[in-house]
Amino acid sequence: MTEASQAPSVRPEEGWHVLHLYYQIDHAQWSTLSREEQRDAKTNLTELIQEIRSFPDTQLLAFAVTTPKADIGFMLLTPDLVAATHFEKRLTLSLGPEVLAPAYSYLSQTERSEYTTTRDQYAEETLKAEKGLTEGSEEFEAALKEFDERMEKYSQHRLYPVLPPWPVVCFYPMSKRRGNNPNYNWYSTEYDERRELMKGHAATGRRYSGKILQLISGSTGLDEHEWGVTLLAHDTFQIKSIVYEMRFDDVSARYGEFGDFYIGLQLPLDELFRRICL
Repeated sequence: MTEASQAPSVRPEEGWHVLHLYYQIDHAQWSTLSREEQRDAKTNLTELIQEIRSFPDTQLLAFAVTTPKADIGFMLLTPDLVAATHFEKRLTLSLGPEVLAPAYSYLSQTERSEYTTTRDQYAEETLKAEKGLTEGSEEFEAALKEFDERMEKYSQHRLYPVLPPWPVVCFYPMSKRRGNNPNYNWYSTEYDERRELMKGHAATGRRYSGKILQLISGSTGLDEHEWGVTLLAHDTFQIKSIVYEMRFDDVSARYGEFGDFYIGLQLPLDELFRRICL
């Protein structure tokens, strides 16, 4: 049993904590270590990554960052904030004191979308209004059951995602605009209008199914923006395409505010070490 599992836990009512960590490598400090010390340090990080990945309900992505914003990045998903804090401190020290210097971090939580179509909305707007089905009919009830199953799967993916080992990892934070102009204040816009805007936004995202895996995690009250967005893909073309296309949706064009973008490459650890010059 690890130290993290022995400490008191801090778990959200639902969902997981999501912690993005980015580090610069102090190569001058690294060069002061002997070859044996460097080998031991890489072994220590490798074993720590394996330990974290074996922790219950926990995932850890490790990647080389492709710009000088950072050298190495991690994405940690775990239910317990105590465990997340414990693992973060150990990752920071994993290659030895002062070798990894924190460059950027972001804390958020997986969450449901408040704009997801409800059971009643689907029954009224789709089954009755669009398809002309009669409530209580066999076809109506079968469609409603299929909707329930689909939405349960969707909610589980939002709250408890399983992230694939796709090579490209993109992360950026974002917020919805507030201001004195009511036309550009997301939080003074009526819910029905916001829901309609988000439906169009979601429709754009669905066109990238199989090409992009998108995880939206909430960070209101946890970090400086309101959401963290993680995109996994097989190549950067799809990342660029989906972000560009979504900029034309009103929900982004009128209300979106974005932080810096971080692009990383998920790699086997031996290749990762080579890429970051260790």
